[in-house]
Order: sequence, then C-alpha cells, then structure tokens
Amino acid sequence: MRLNRPTFAARSGRSARRKSSPVFAAAAVAAALTLTATACGPSEDNAGNKPTASPTGQSTDGKITIPDDLKDRLKEHGIDLDKWRNGEWKNWDKDKWLREAKDYVNPIIEDLWDADRMRDAEQPNKPVEEEDISGDEGVTDPTPRPVDAQGVSAPYHDNAPEAGKVFFDGPKGSMVCSATVVKDPANPGKSNMVWTAGHCVHAGKEGGWYRNIAFVPSYNDKAKPSTKGDTKEEIAPYGVWWGDWAQTSEQWISQGAATGGQGAPWDFAVLHVTPEKGGNGKSLEETVGSALPVDFNAPAVPKIGGMTATGFPAAPPFDGERMFQCEDKPGRLSLRANEPTMYRIGCTMTGGSSGGGWVAAGKDGKPALVSNTSIGPVTAGWLAGPRLGDEAKSIYDAVSKKYAGR
Repeated sequence: MRLNRPTFAARSGRSARRKSSPVFAAAAVAAALTLTATACGPSEDNAGNKPTASPTGQSTDGKITIPDDLKDRLKEHGIDLDKWRNGEWKNWDKDKWLREAKDYVNPIIEDLWDADRMRDAEQPNKPVEEEDISGDEGVTDPTPRPVDAQGVSAPYHDNAPEAGKVFFDGPKGSMVCSATVVKDPANPGKSNMVWTAGHCVHAGKEGGWYRNIAFVPSYNDKAKPSTKGDTKEEIAPYGVWWGDWAQTSEQWISQGAATGGQGAPWDFAVLHVTPEKGGNGKSLEETVGSALPVDFNAPAVPKIGGMTATGFPAAPPFDGERMFQCEDKPGRLSLRANEPTMYRIGCTMTGGSSGGGWVAAGKDGKPALVSNTSIGPVTAGWLAGPRLGDEAKSIYDAVSKKYAGR
C-alpha cells in the first residue's frame, strides 16, 4: 500500500486542489502546493519492539551508556529509556510530544530502520490553498516551465556522495525526506552535520519534534529495484546515522503548519549525527568522502546561472528508491508580502524530495549548498526553497559550536 494512500489533507477533511498546470494570477496562485516530505500509515509500524537499543550508538560489553546531558533531558521529560525503545516512542499524546527547541531528544534504537522499514516510508502531502499565497508584485516571477527530473547514475556515491535520505516517525507513521552532508566549520574535514528541511524534523506549530530521526547517505547506492528482504547493508552501504541533535528555525516551530504554507521561507534544519553502532571512528564526512559548504549570502536571483536540486522523490510517478536531480535557472516566489522571498525552479520531482540540497556555484566557483526543497505543486511542475540568510546561519553555527572539537 505504498504511495497510494490518501494525503494528510484528505485524512483531516481538507483536500488538495489539483490542476493540470499551476498558473500565477495577479494576486494569487491557482495551484495547490505541498510540503514534499513523505510518510506511511502506522499499521506496519511494529518495529519499535526491537530488542537492542543504545542512546549513543556505542556500547561496552553490551551495556548501554547514556551521556549525562541526554540522561538529564530524558529524566526531565519523564522518559524511561527501556519503555521508549520498546514502543513508548509511539505515544504521541500532547504532553509526550516535545516541541521546544531545547527539548530535542532522539535515543538510538538499533536496527529500527531496517531495509524493509526504510522502503515502506511514504509521504504526507500537505497542501497550500491558493488563497493563502500572495503574488506580492515585484518579487514573484512567472511560473517556470517544468524541468524533467533526471536520474543520477549509480552508484550514487560516485556522483553525489553528499546526498541521502532522512527517515523519521510521526503520528501518522514513518516518513522520509532528502538531505545533504555539509561542512562543519568547527571540525574541518570531519563533519557530522546534515542539512534538510525544517518540516523533516519538526511538525511546526501544531506539533513537536519527530522521533527516530536518522540519515542514510547514498541510500540504495546501486539503484536496485524495490525488493522485500534486501539487507540493510545493500540499502545503507555507508551506515545509518542517527540525529543526536537537531535545530530548526524558531519561525518554523512557531508558524509551520500542515496547510497554508506558513513558515516555508524558514523551512530549513541542521542535524548533527552519530553512527548507529559506533562506526569505525570516522566522521560522516570521512565516511562518505565529501561535504558541501553552505553559502548564506548567495547572489541575487538574476546573477545565478543555475541551481541543481537533488532528492529521492517518492510520490508517483516515482517510488523513492532512486536519486534524481533537476537543474534550472531560479526565479523568485513570494508567499506573503512581509516574508522573505523564496527561490523557485522548474522540476518534476515529487514528495520525498523535501530537504534535498540546492547547489549553485559559490564565489570561488565551487559547488555550495544555497537552499533546500520545501514546497511544490501537487502536479509536480516546480519546487521552491528558502533563501538562506542570517537565521539559517545562526542555526548552522550553533550546531557546529555545540560539537566543536568533539
């Protein structure tokens, strides 16, 4: 039942408006947009009873070790680790769903994300109604022509080693986004930092932090067709990396919503990750062999020759098992007159590509991450992403500083 279940909007009584080709009017957008994460229903979700768990990904003689800061946060919120790993994480009661920036807690549950569970993660389509979007004269450019997404040649590690997928759990089931390994200023050459969308880690104003957040670089590296029973090593050849810390914008936490596009201009997040089973002492950057710098002062749209968006689209006609890219010259999209203008490119990637990095040439001519996929029309003709500025840089710097020298 993958990729054909109703959207979140349908479940909540709202339906996404679908049109054959989204077109801008003078003061509104005649298209339904969606945050492009993906999810599946909770019926398959019995993996929370896995027997082995570690909140750090490392253990000695089979004994679980818990860092003091994590232990304090778990205790503060009444979280019993044994109960959590045995399924208590599925409790989405309001008082159990931590939402404040300081409350991020993500204990590792080893082998929770096995190959089948990763393949079964699907999308929650979250529509934006046309009346929610202002044309904002002067900063919204004409709708770009659709650009067909091109499959990245396998093995992916040879062509886009920084790219991968983020998996996480929410009240509706397991979900998936795309993400990018980025450089860590405090740990040159040894980054454990990953860039994705805010809605891939936090539900916004009506919810809190998602759970069991993990990053898989070069997911399905050899582009194998979807097959039940694949080994974890085939699907995650460079390991599963759990998010031991995450930060997103305060605007996303306070404004982000399942409908209406609120918070989209601040829809970005940074994960710090650690290997699920301790790894070999190498950082994520050392393991995959690459990490992208982040440009928080990209040139104005007219001066950018082109951007390349990378992701793992999972909504039809895609199945989430292959990596795709779109390259286009960006335009501008304004959701509301009093909010930052977003980048927009033509692209046929669908749900699942959220959080995937947008890359352009930096001032030195080398590739740099300048945005991430946030929203796009249900009809899959284009994508929009936030322009990264001071707010994004403060989050990036804070995560880097938190793990300086570690």
